[in-house]
Amino acid sequence: MTLVRTRIKPRAGTRSTTRISSREDRIANGIVYLALIVVAVVCVFPLLFVVAASITPYGEVLRNGGYIVIPRSVTFDAYRELLSDPAIPRALSVTVFITVVGTALNMLLTTLMAYPLSRKDLPGRSAVLLIALFTTVFGAGMIPTYLIVKATGLLDTVWAMIVPGAVSVFNVLIMKTFFEGIPEELIDAARIDGAGELRILVQVLLPLSVPVMLTLGLFYGVSHWNEFFQAILYVRDQDLLPLQVVVRNLLARSQATENADAVLPLVTVQMAAVVVAAIPMIAVYPFVQKHFQKGVLLGSVKG
Repeated sequence: MTLVRTRIKPRAGTRSTTRISSREDRIANGIVYLALIVVAVVCVFPLLFVVAASITPYGEVLRNGGYIVIPRSVTFDAYRELLSDPAIPRALSVTVFITVVGTALNMLLTTLMAYPLSRKDLPGRSAVLLIALFTTVFGAGMIPTYLIVKATGLLDTVWAMIVPGAVSVFNVLIMKTFFEGIPEELIDAARIDGAGELRILVQVLLPLSVPVMLTLGLFYGVSHWNEFFQAILYVRDQDLLPLQVVVRNLLARSQATENADAVLPLVTVQMAAVVVAAIPMIAVYPFVQKHFQKGVLLGSVKG
């Protein structure tokens, strides 16, 4: 048997078209990278300025017109002054408590609400979903919510900053959609092995839900760490104020009483307070960021 070899000749103009496409791709990528660099600089510069001002002697800040990015000399007197104030460590402990406990409670309630709603055979499922969606469009308002918090005895407690926002309907819908995307065969196999609903949730679904749970945990954690509005409304005890409120009070007080002749001008303490309030979330985010996009996409595959 004779083998016939044929050589396919490239079409005329193919090589030049490839070169043009490659050149256009490089130009487009260069524009995208340049735009990303500009955005990164715009985002990083304010934080860099705040950090630099917090560790720079005030005299050098004044000589540079109030703006400095790379300090010539470094001092941590502002941080020592800030942390010597008993209100800051106390507020930090309150914020850590409401962040850890609040996020854990949020994830527990969100999961326990999302899993039943993901089961299509749940009686009254449509009515519950309609009620949940109704709360995202129409809210009770500030005064009725305040009266409810007062009637339940939560005023002037840390729970006033945790319980009123214990469940986010938006996050419930994300987790519900994720659960609906898990193959039904896994759940059926677990039922055949004698597993109940709670065991299916804990041993089958949750190990597969790490990305979406980390994403929602990040949402809840950042919200609790930046707690401000509910503390202003429901908390009058100065010992229970979270970090963001104490920092706001410090900034307002320093603006009213700042003295340029002071040994440690309060503007540097302002910047140190901003760094102390922001740096924990900035430090945690890179460890969760790799799951962030995956979790959001997995939870939004279905409508």
